[in-house]
Amino acid sequence: MKYTEYINSLIKEKVKPVDNCVLFGQNIKTGSCLGGLTRNIKLSENSRIVNSTNAENSLVGFGFGLMMNGASSVFFMKQLDFLLLGIDQLVNTYNIIRSVKDNYPIGSFTIVATVVDSGYDGPQSSFNNFYDLCSIARIQGFTINNKSDADYIFENEFLQPGFRIIALSQRLGKLEINDSLSPRNIFSNGNIFQYSDGIDVTIISINFSFGQSNELVNFLLENKIAATHFHVNNIINTNWEEVFSNVAVTKKIIIIDDSKSIQTSSDLLLAKLCGMDIQKKIVIKHEPSSDWLYPRSDIFEIDQHYILNQLI
Repeated sequence: MKYTEYINSLIKEKVKPVDNCVLFGQNIKTGSCLGGLTRNIKLSENSRIVNSTNAENSLVGFGFGLMMNGASSVFFMKQLDFLLLGIDQLVNTYNIIRSVKDNYPIGSFTIVATVVDSGYDGPQSSFNNFYDLCSIARIQGFTINNKSDADYIFENEFLQPGFRIIALSQRLGKLEINDSLSPRNIFSNGNIFQYSDGIDVTIISINFSFGQSNELVNFLLENKIAATHFHVNNIINTNWEEVFSNVAVTKKIIIIDDSKSIQTSSDLLLAKLCGMDIQKKIVIKHEPSSDWLYPRSDIFEIDQHYILNQLI
C-alpha cells in the first residue's frame, strides 16, 4: 500500500467512532482531497467536516478554541510552509494555554501537515526541516517515515488530549510504505524507535531520512559492520539516555539528517554528545546545490562507500 493510502486508512479508522469531532482544511472533502489523504472519511452523527478557506492563522486559532471547549479537532494542511502564517497562534496562543496549568484543555487539537520535500516545488521545497517549526514554541511534533511509526503515532498521539503536529512527507507519498521493519525497542514515549542492534557503530536518523539510514545499515552489515539504528520521530522533550548508552559502547556515531536548514537537529544532538569518548563522528546532512531555489530532483543521497571507508 502506498504511503498516503496507508495514512488515509489510519485517519478513517481513528475518526469514525469519535464523538464531537471536527475535521477542517482547504478542500479536504472535495477535489483530490489533499491527494487522497482525506478521501472517503466517515464521521459520527454529531461530528463534521469543514472545507475551510486558506486563512491559516484563523484556522489554527479555531483549532485551539475547539480544544479548549472539549472537542476533538484536526486541521489538515496541504503543505507545512503555510503553517508559518499561523505562527502567532502557535507561539502566543499556545503558550498562554499552557501557562494556565489548572485549566489545561481536555479536548484535542492535531495539525496534520505535508512537508514539501520532493524538490520539484522550487522555493517551497527549501523548508523541509519539520523541527525548525516545532522548536519555535517547543511544540510536540512527530514525523512519519514507515508503517511502524505511523501505527504508533496514530494510536498514541492522534486525537489525544492536548496539541501536537504530525508531519507527512510529500516525497514518500506515492511510494510503497515501508512495512518490512518493526522496532526492537521504543524509547522516550515514542520519540525514538530502535530498529537494529549492533556493537560496531550507532546510526541515528532524523526528519525523513529513515529510508537512507536503513539502507546504510544493510550495506554495512554486508561488509561485516553491525550497527544499532535509532530513528528520531520527535526531538521535543526527548530523553536520549538509551542512545547515549549505546554510543558509549560503540564509540562510533553516524548522524543522518535530510533537513536543509543551516542549523539542524543533528547539531543539537552533537552538542549533547560533547564530552563523550567518541572515536568517530560522521554527520551526513542534506547540502543543497547552487540551484536549490528552482524545481529540480532533490533526492537525498549518501555515499555508503565513503562511510564504510571511514569506519574501517
